[in-house]
Amino acid sequence: MTDKSLLDRVHSPSDLKEMTDEELTALCGEIRRILVDTVAQNGGHLASNLGVVELTVALHSVFDTPADKIVWDVGHQAYAHKILTGRREQIHTIRRENGLSGFPKRSESRYDCFNTGHSSTSVSAAYGLACADELRKGQHYTIAVIGDGALTGGLAFEGLNNAARSDNRLIVILNDNKMSISQNVGSVARYLSRLRIKPSYLRAKTRMHRLEKLPLLGKPLTRGIRRFKNWLRDEFFGGKNNMFRQLGFCYYGPYDGHDITQLRSALKAAKRKHDPVLLHVCTKKGKGYEFAEKNPKDFHGISSFDIETGETRSSQRGYSDVFGECLCRYAQQDKNICAITAAMSLGTGLSTFSKTYKDRFFDVGIAEEHAVTFAAGLAAGGALPVFAVYSTFLQRSYDQILHDAALQQLHIVLAVDRAGIVGEDGETHQGIYDVAFLNTISGVTVYAPSCFRELEYALHKALYETSGVAVVRYPRGTEGYIPEDFPIGSKPFQTCGNREAPILAVTYGREFSQVCRAQELLRQEDIDICVLKLNTVKPLAAGAVMLAKRFERCYFFEEGIRSGGVGETYGFELYQSGYTGRYTLTAINGCVCQAKTEASLHRLGLDAEMIAVKIKNDLIVGGMAHGGKKKT
Repeated sequence: MTDKSLLDRVHSPSDLKEMTDEELTALCGEIRRILVDTVAQNGGHLASNLGVVELTVALHSVFDTPADKIVWDVGHQAYAHKILTGRREQIHTIRRENGLSGFPKRSESRYDCFNTGHSSTSVSAAYGLACADELRKGQHYTIAVIGDGALTGGLAFEGLNNAARSDNRLIVILNDNKMSISQNVGSVARYLSRLRIKPSYLRAKTRMHRLEKLPLLGKPLTRGIRRFKNWLRDEFFGGKNNMFRQLGFCYYGPYDGHDITQLRSALKAAKRKHDPVLLHVCTKKGKGYEFAEKNPKDFHGISSFDIETGETRSSQRGYSDVFGECLCRYAQQDKNICAITAAMSLGTGLSTFSKTYKDRFFDVGIAEEHAVTFAAGLAAGGALPVFAVYSTFLQRSYDQILHDAALQQLHIVLAVDRAGIVGEDGETHQGIYDVAFLNTISGVTVYAPSCFRELEYALHKALYETSGVAVVRYPRGTEGYIPEDFPIGSKPFQTCGNREAPILAVTYGREFSQVCRAQELLRQEDIDICVLKLNTVKPLAAGAVMLAKRFERCYFFEEGIRSGGVGETYGFELYQSGYTGRYTLTAINGCVCQAKTEASLHRLGLDAEMIAVKIKNDLIVGGMAHGGKKKT
């Protein structure tokens, strides 16, 4: 930063009120440079943040935050908001352990009024905040900023339906950039395309606005110009047939989301209303950084990258890629296979499928509940649907999995990506709950492959050897360590090591790699253990439980939530079978905050080092010598 940096003058949002529109526009350029520099180093959400810089600046310059409250839908676009609300000096720590969260967080700042991380929640939350303000006799505004992608979620419409009938000081800002992560699809996207900025309308509107400001015009002529502007709006944008007006909102827009003057004028007009307002703003995802503008999908959520070339610094083949390749192979042979995504074709590895089998690919938008019930409908009609979804987003579909698929014993496949700890996105995105909630649903089969080859086996079994709801869960990133002599297969469970050892370590999925490394570390200490890997975690194979009865000590290591997880189920069935040894479960209690995956596993006692230390210390305390034999 130079001495002339405008950001040096901004210590809180109130400082923006002293700046001219020209200065605020220049300020946006400074913020963009910080955003690009920061995400290039830390990774994170870039395109979405670059797209809302002017909107963020305009909001904080017009409203009196934090008394007036802003709820950011999803929240991945709140980096500029953080810079303007006293966190500029900490922005380089974003998404790092003990640093700023990549999403709004109430515990982090009084300017973050509601924690977000998942889509389509902002209108409901903002309406609740607005009602609470009214109950306290407040006179403050509440603003929900929701993207057109999030508008495809059912909860968004539930919120709009409820909020529109109120008389609160609620403003919903529709940030329309034609994108969620992938290109938006469906009727909502088509409807918004008809409402978007038309150059001819904007030119006419701007001219009318300038005429209206001329001091020489009398009131009759000014009213005439205003009526003509309204006629233009109705002619171009549907007038009373506008969907949002019909719901009960005062609809303003669309406006150029990168024009500070126009945005501030529109926001001030919205403030003058004492009824719910929907302000339609059109922005460009990736605005101001050439590579992000040209390829907003890749720069939505990105790892660290080279600013000059736009190239990421690592591009290893991961589980999502392997899943997509396998599904394409099976689909080539089986025309019943259909693939479903909730606006995540790129992230879930379905890009090739979407191009190769267009008639069997369904992007339903950000609507996971609909996706599962839609899959159940496909299955009832004779198709073989595969819904690829991140673990953290599958949580929203619990009722549909239970009611619409499992109870009807319909055969659908859930490809659960990002299962386990995901790292820097933090507590709202960790995939640690899926096994626990799926464990409660009868008739669900859950496979947990530990390497790429097992993923292929598991997907085949889910498609052709399983009835009802079949789940294949796999982690983010590439495969971990697997012993060279370990037999890769599709059996319900497998063992690794000496079955005559007195100690058994049980695990599944990615955690198998950590346990195997711990086994090698312990072997260097002359401690012998056997490892049992569960390939099918629901239902548990009876043999996998009975095998453990021969061991004096049984340890279960689970990269998932403890309560309701596989480890609890395994331990219960083990003791029910008459086991008299010692059973120890290491799993996750509570939320997992942002940090690199390796650091989180270490802190939770789930990496190889901590697993080896735990077993070794237990042996010492329990009076067992090296080699696992009881001291005499």
